[in-house]
Amino acid sequence: MMGIPADRLRGSDAGDGRASETAADFASVPDAFQRLWTPHRMVYIQDGQQPHPDDCPFCIAPSLDDEKALIVARGTHAYVLLNLFPYNSGHVLVCPYRHVATYDQATPEEIAEIGELTQIAMRVLTNVSNCDGFNIGMNQGRIAGAGIAEHLHQHIVPRWALDSNFFPIIAGTKAIPRLLGDVRRDIAEGWPGATTAAAAPR
Repeated sequence: MMGIPADRLRGSDAGDGRASETAADFASVPDAFQRLWTPHRMVYIQDGQQPHPDDCPFCIAPSLDDEKALIVARGTHAYVLLNLFPYNSGHVLVCPYRHVATYDQATPEEIAEIGELTQIAMRVLTNVSNCDGFNIGMNQGRIAGAGIAEHLHQHIVPRWALDSNFFPIIAGTKAIPRLLGDVRRDIAEGWPGATTAAAAPR
């Protein structure tokens, strides 16, 4: 707050008595809009959806620690992580470790584990978020809308009775009420057999 006159400061925090800044302290032109700050979307806006073949995020993620990669659970052939660009809080993806593009290229073992992890994710999400339903599916190929077309992944999107509003239609904006880190922690801690320590990278 240095350099701001005391008479332009309002309010205080009960705990430490520090004053808070007001909009009057900055050069601005007020308007009627409220703003949702989503800096993580700059990656999506600047680079587009499809990564360079050598930079597949679903191949890189398992080599990182769970918290950094937003991974909530690891299996033998597949793993579960939060979608960085979620449609709803708790939107997770189930991915095989192997870099395959479409469902028909997956092995029977991968298919079985993707199905098992999907079922577990549904149960965990129901327990930790009290959701009312799910959208589950795969977009196969770029033409079909796959965000990362070269690496197979299944979407699991929890739904609530009151989670729809005019934002996506009128403003092209989706309001996400919880931070990714908080959601990842809750799902990971609710996963069967979960431990408090993050899993080691593969």
